[in-house]
Amino acid sequence: MPFFKIETNVSIQSEDELDMFLKAASKMVSDMLGKPEQYIMLSYLHNPDMLFNGQNSALAYVELKSIGLDDTKTADYSATICGFLTEKLDIPAERTYIEFANASRQLWGWNNKTF
Repeated sequence: MPFFKIETNVSIQSEDELDMFLKAASKMVSDMLGKPEQYIMLSYLHNPDMLFNGQNSALAYVELKSIGLDDTKTADYSATICGFLTEKLDIPAERTYIEFANASRQLWGWNNKTF
């Protein structure tokens, strides 16, 4: 049930580019966490009204929530996510914040039940 949310001031111009970006992000999260893509949900939000360190150059705020998120691997996850955003959107790692959250199974609902 991983949920991967990217909020950024970097715009993806076309629907085809956005589709390719989201599919690549889904695969990256699946590979990184070792979870099936069928459970991964993504959100991309373009927000031009973002500022970091007093500047509005490329930046991102990312959330990664997952049941069983291994907090001993968050530094590795951070490197993977930052590398992905640098490669795909030219967002420097030093302009990216990532919030990790380990969700409890009983607090995450899906398909008329919880996990």
